[in-house]
Amino acid sequence: MQSGSTQTQVLIIGAGLAGTSLALSLPSSMHVTLLSSAPVPCGASPMALGGLAAVLSAQDSLEQHIEDTLEAGARHSDKEAVRGILQAAPDAVHWLLERQVPLDRTEDGQLHLTREGGHSRRRIVHAADASGYAIMQALAPQLAKAPHVQQRTDCLALTLRRNEQGAVAGVDIYDKHTHRYETILADHVVLATGGLGSLYAHSTNPDSALGEGVALAWRVGAAIRDLEFVQFHPTCLHAEGPTFLLTEALRGEGGHLLDKQGRRFMPAYDARAELAPRDIVSRAIAAQMRQEGSSHVWLDVRHLGADTLQQHFPKALEEGLCRGLDLRRDWVPVAPAAHYSCGGIQTDMSGRTTVPGLYAVGEVACTGLHGANRLASNSLLECVVMGRAAAEAIARSKGTQRSALVPETDAATTSSISSSCSYTNSNPSSSSSSSSQASIGPNWGLSLNSSSHSNPRPSLMTATAADAVENAIIANNDKACQYDGNNSYSNGSHKNHSSSTNNPPSLPALRNLMQEHVGLLRNHQGLIQALHTLDHWHGQISLLPPSLDQRTLSLQLDTAWLLTRAALDRPRSLGAHYRLD
Repeated sequence: MQSGSTQTQVLIIGAGLAGTSLALSLPSSMHVTLLSSAPVPCGASPMALGGLAAVLSAQDSLEQHIEDTLEAGARHSDKEAVRGILQAAPDAVHWLLERQVPLDRTEDGQLHLTREGGHSRRRIVHAADASGYAIMQALAPQLAKAPHVQQRTDCLALTLRRNEQGAVAGVDIYDKHTHRYETILADHVVLATGGLGSLYAHSTNPDSALGEGVALAWRVGAAIRDLEFVQFHPTCLHAEGPTFLLTEALRGEGGHLLDKQGRRFMPAYDARAELAPRDIVSRAIAAQMRQEGSSHVWLDVRHLGADTLQQHFPKALEEGLCRGLDLRRDWVPVAPAAHYSCGGIQTDMSGRTTVPGLYAVGEVACTGLHGANRLASNSLLECVVMGRAAAEAIARSKGTQRSALVPETDAATTSSISSSCSYTNSNPSSSSSSSSQASIGPNWGLSLNSSSHSNPRPSLMTATAADAVENAIIANNDKACQYDGNNSYSNGSHKNHSSSTNNPPSLPALRNLMQEHVGLLRNHQGLIQALHTLDHWHGQISLLPPSLDQRTLSLQLDTAWLLTRAALDRPRSLGAHYRLD
């Protein structure tokens, strides 16, 4: 294969909402190259159903939005980041409206606001129940017409390259169109590569969401933060065909979760019932499934009425009908699935990482907004706010030197990633965005109920869900929690750990390993087994001849290892990270 090099001022890797917002917000005088691994629009952004959370009503307030975000994030969020991003939310919505994004309106022409789990007020602007798709469909033609933006599709980023001053000044890619490896030199490099949910066997994410961006940044020394907090969405359609997410707004509008007898069970787990934050609802569903020996529970939205479902949830209605389910008449089977990475590459409020020349925006980044568990509809918001903020910072800053790249040193050639791993542990009590970098280690003194805020009735989630899960494990002689291909709630407690280690390294094997040991419910034994297997696999692929598959799998293994190690080193449950032990 031939290789070559090109140059650009701003290189954006990832063409979802974060990367697109950044590209469209940069001055037309700057030359921008936008890479995507598939034709645009691609990634998770077009799949987002909910909308953007913003204070746009006189009945709402910025302080209440902040409080809801902190509460959902288990008080682990960075308070300054929360305030800064949420304060910019109305401007982000107006920017989208200026870009002709067709957000829903009421009969009198006002923006229609809906409510989702964890929100105390109606504050979600949306486009029916397919907001991400509507946004990207509106922005994609504008991106294609932007004279300063060159789009390159079907390109895979393999290695970030630094110059002699240590700044990131380029990236090695593989172009699937030309079948060539290439180095792109850039003044500014931005990672907007999305999440890591497809490292799990059961996920709402696109197949491309494999976390390579985290590994790319980590290999050049960027700080990684809060990677253990992987949010599982509670209500994914449990039926034949691709995973489909049933939007949180269905419960926000009054949908009920039912057990196999048709009884509501959420009030027994939390005072907020179906409107509790996602981590609580997901674990309650997992506990209920264990009690019943079922692979799913039921979502009932029939009482919302056919007109409401047709007007506000046409995508959910259509998808159900394609699977032989009518939301207007049927209970719908649902189960949790990996959905969103709350952690990622640590950045400041302009998207800068801890490595000069390198930015990160969107789900691959960690601003501190989401804490231990993302509040619904804060993610599309963050993409727009941080994409625009990074564009402003890049436009004002001096670029790095594109020449004099240091020779490539591929971390994939090392025999073990564990010996050199570094990780940033955030301090949940800090109100600043700064974090100290150290070897991976536990955040001591954290508890599941770290909040001083009290609900009218305390949450019963911790005791009830844990007891239900543990009782089911005992009743089934430690077999109930093994992954069976339809159910994702292993606790890693069963005795036979040899099968995953004996499997050759591959993406399907990695997904099953993460689902089994590093999923919704975790414990020490399962996490240790996962680390052992990941180290073993990494050693195996390091002995293989260099190839595209070997290099991409190596990145995926690195991210999986970082996630697993972060989960192991947080011994107490917090937000989306739940330890059975």
